[in-house]
Amino acid sequence: MGADEFELVREAFATNWIAPLGPHVDAFEREFAALVGSPQASALSSGTAAVHLSLRLLGLKPGEEVFCSTLTFSASANPIVYEGGSPVFIDCERTSWNMDPARLADALADREKKGRLPCAVMLVHLYGQSADIDAIAALCGRFGVTLIEDAAEALGATYKGIMPGTRGRMGIYSFNGNKIITTSGGGMLVSAEAALVEKARFLATQARDPAPHYQHSELGYNYRLSNVLAAIGRGQLRVLAERVNARRANCEFYRRAFADLPGIEFMPEAPWGRSTRWLTCVLIDSKKFGADREAIRLALAAENIEARPVWKPMHLQPVFAGCDAFGGDVAEDLFARGLCLPSGSNLTTGDLERVVAAVRRCARVA
Repeated sequence: MGADEFELVREAFATNWIAPLGPHVDAFEREFAALVGSPQASALSSGTAAVHLSLRLLGLKPGEEVFCSTLTFSASANPIVYEGGSPVFIDCERTSWNMDPARLADALADREKKGRLPCAVMLVHLYGQSADIDAIAALCGRFGVTLIEDAAEALGATYKGIMPGTRGRMGIYSFNGNKIITTSGGGMLVSAEAALVEKARFLATQARDPAPHYQHSELGYNYRLSNVLAAIGRGQLRVLAERVNARRANCEFYRRAFADLPGIEFMPEAPWGRSTRWLTCVLIDSKKFGADREAIRLALAAENIEARPVWKPMHLQPVFAGCDAFGGDVAEDLFARGLCLPSGSNLTTGDLERVVAAVRRCARVA
């Protein structure tokens, strides 16, 4: 948090606009839409709420399928089940660790042959890096399937000069406490279709009909962002570029520090865009490095340094047992060998050196 955030929150208190909604929410939506290059935006309580509303807006029916990246956090897939849908998980490719267009093509062709194309494709942009949107959007267009972009982890990234989250029919962003900018909890749904965003706002405010009394003709949700949190978000937007540069600097520090160590490989930066390096992720070859991913994680934990494995693929999650998947070997390998290193925007050189030293102590050649 910085001085701008404090001043904007002070203004919210001074004007007694706390919740619900208020002028900071309106301004946050306008400023965010302009930043990402989308005509419309609706500020919500979380990225998960945005995912859920996107599926409600599409009219996902019980039993209908939604294709979803398997290497992701569960919030990308859980709302499919909220609406009674069935997630089908698609493996990733090694260039960006995101959804593999070849696997998606196989899945779409399979469902077309069976006469049951999915309601949507939920494309996740992982760890601050865009998927190959052109290839995936072309497939969705060819098969007549709606594309939704879950860019919760990729605000500030680029794909061929545009921000991920703006090519699909709807895009989703998150401002959770661990994201590159935060409102403590919050999210945004964007779309070029004004009617969709307006309906999202309606559903997010308990679907209250325009009447002087409280009347509801549809089920709604308490999903709107408060004026106070939107004030924080406005201040955070002003430092997004700084946050991205700080995360990328972290990654470069680690890359230089581990350059002489065998068996450690960084998540690649795909040639089609610029990653924010929201998290610095590495793959460990235990035979070359001298320790496996879990041994390194535990060694760091013993020194009060938090590191985590990369996302456990959704097709391996007990809650999604029995769901179909196309591929999975790549995601499983990344999970088995992948480690997310400390990546906060406010890490000091001393912090980074402490992480490096702890990792190096695990290596065969220290």
